[in-house]
Amino acid sequence: MPQSKNMSPIVLTIAGTDSSGGAGIQADLKTFAAHGCYGASVVAALTAQNTTGVQDVLPVPAAFVQKQMDSVFDDLEVKAIKTGMLFDASITKGVVESLKTRFTDKGVAQPPLICDPVCVSTSGHTLLQEHALEEMTSGLFPLATLITPNKSEAELLLKYSGTTMEITSLEDMLTSAEKLLSLGSKAVLVKGGHLESTMDDVTRIWEAHPEIRAIKQGLFDDNMEILLVGHPKYRTGPLVVDVLFSQGGEKVVLTRPKINSSSTHGTGCTLSSAIASELARGASLTDAVECATAYTHRGILAAEAIGSMLTLHLTTIYIPLADYTTRRSSTDPYPFTRMLIARTSQIWKQYVEHEFVKQLGKGVLNRTNFIYFIKQDYLYLKYYARAYGLLAAKSATFPEIQSATETILNVLHEIGNHTDYCAKFGISKQELESTPEATSTTAYGAYLIDVGLQGDVAKLVMAAMACLLGYGEVGLWLKKESQRPNSWVVMEGNPYKQWMDEYSGEMYQNAVRTGLETIEKLAAADPPSLVRFEEWRTVWERCTRLEKGFWDAAMNLN
Repeated sequence: MPQSKNMSPIVLTIAGTDSSGGAGIQADLKTFAAHGCYGASVVAALTAQNTTGVQDVLPVPAAFVQKQMDSVFDDLEVKAIKTGMLFDASITKGVVESLKTRFTDKGVAQPPLICDPVCVSTSGHTLLQEHALEEMTSGLFPLATLITPNKSEAELLLKYSGTTMEITSLEDMLTSAEKLLSLGSKAVLVKGGHLESTMDDVTRIWEAHPEIRAIKQGLFDDNMEILLVGHPKYRTGPLVVDVLFSQGGEKVVLTRPKINSSSTHGTGCTLSSAIASELARGASLTDAVECATAYTHRGILAAEAIGSMLTLHLTTIYIPLADYTTRRSSTDPYPFTRMLIARTSQIWKQYVEHEFVKQLGKGVLNRTNFIYFIKQDYLYLKYYARAYGLLAAKSATFPEIQSATETILNVLHEIGNHTDYCAKFGISKQELESTPEATSTTAYGAYLIDVGLQGDVAKLVMAAMACLLGYGEVGLWLKKESQRPNSWVVMEGNPYKQWMDEYSGEMYQNAVRTGLETIEKLAAADPPSLVRFEEWRTVWERCTRLEKGFWDAAMNLN
C-alpha cells in the first residue's frame, strides 16, 4: 500500500520488548510518536523485565522475525529502521538476510538504519549472546547508517575485533570511534554517559583537534557572561560527551551537563529511536544526533518516579520546555535565558562584539560617532521607559509592578549619565532634547511600543530584556577582555571608560539580575509551548537586531 504524502513518516523498530514499558520496543514506539512518526515493530525477543532489571529473555524464532519484517515491508513505506536487542546469532543473521534480500540484492536503496548494539542490561543481564557478535559486526554493521555503542559496548566490540582497550578518557573515546568505523558502518556514535568529563577535558580535546566540530548543548557559550556572575561552578561541573565519527571524515563531539539521576532506564533505546525519527523526517545525520541527544537529555530532566526507580517518562518528554525551563541549578542558573541567547547566538554575538563596541573599548572610537549614538540613545530611552510603564500597567501583582517601576528609575539614573557625558562633550540638555530622531531610533522605539500594546505581557518582557541584558553583556564582555594579558581593551586614559564602568558596574548588573529573574520566573510560571517559545525568541531576536542597527547607524555616519 503506497504511503500518503500526508502521513507521518514510518519508522520500524526491530528489538526486544520491555514488560515495564520503559525500554525496548515500548520505548521506541513512544519516542517515534513523540517525534511525529508512525511506529511499526518487529519483536525479536520477549523479556520479563521491570525498572530494577531483566529477569529473563525468551527469543523469537528467527524465521518468525523475518516474517514480521516481510509483513511490514510488504505493506508500509518505511523511512528509517532502528535495531535494538537481537539476542542471538540466528535472529541477527535473519535480520541481515531480510534486509539484504529486500534492498541490497534488488539494488533498492535501504532506509537509514540505526543499530543500537544492545549487549548487556544495566542490571548485568546478557542481552546479546557472544556468538551473535560475529553476525552483528560482519553482517549488520556494514548495512548500518550509524551504530550507537555506550562505553562497555564499545569496549566489547573492540575486544571482539582484536583491540583490547579500556575507555577511561575523551582521548580513548576518539580512538575507539576511529577503530569502530573499521567495522563497516557509515558512522559511529560512542556514547559518554558512563564516563564523567570536565570542561578542562573538553577544552583539551578541542585545542588538540581543531578538525573536530564542537556542539555545546545546555552549556554556556560566548557572550553569556551575564549568566555567570556569582555562579562559577559551571566551569568545574561534570559533563557528558558523545563522539560522532563518520566515514566521510566528519568528526563531532557533543557536550552537555551531566545529570545526577538514576533516570537512565531506556535512555539508549530512546536515543537511537530519536535519531531514526529525525532521519525519517529528513534531517542530516549530525543534525539528527544533535536533536536526539538533546531530546534524551530533556527526558532525563523530566523523568518521574515509576516502579522502584526513576524512569524516563517517555509519554511526556515532548511537552516542550515544561520541566526543562524550571530545572535551575548552580551550574545552569538561568536556563531559559541561556536558551534565548543560544537560539539567537549569531546576531547576539554580532551585537555584543560590534565594531562600535570594539573601537569604544580601544578608546579610538570617533568622537562624532559616539556623540551621535549617545544622543539617539537618550531619545530611545524615552520609548524604553514608556514600555516599562506599559509593563507596570499590565502587571497583576505588586512585586511585578515594583520590578517594572524600579527599571524606570534605573532608566532615569541612566539619563543622568547621558546628560553628564554630553556635558563633557559640550552638548547641553537643550541640544539633546532638540536632536532629530533617527530612523533607527524611531524603528526600535515604535516596535517596543507596538509589542507593549499587543496585550501580551511575556512578549513585552522579551522586548525589554533584550536591551537591558544586552548592555549588561557588552559591559561584562569588555571587562573580561580588559583583564586578559596584553589586552586590546584600553582602560587608562580611555575617554569612554565611564561608559564601560557603568554597564559592567554593580548598579547596572543588579538591574540585569532582576531582569534575568523576571525571565526565569515568567518561564517557570507558564512554560511556553514550542510555538509560543518561537514567538518569544522572535521578539528577542528582533530587538537584538534593532540594537545592532543602532550601532550600525552610528558607525555609518561617513
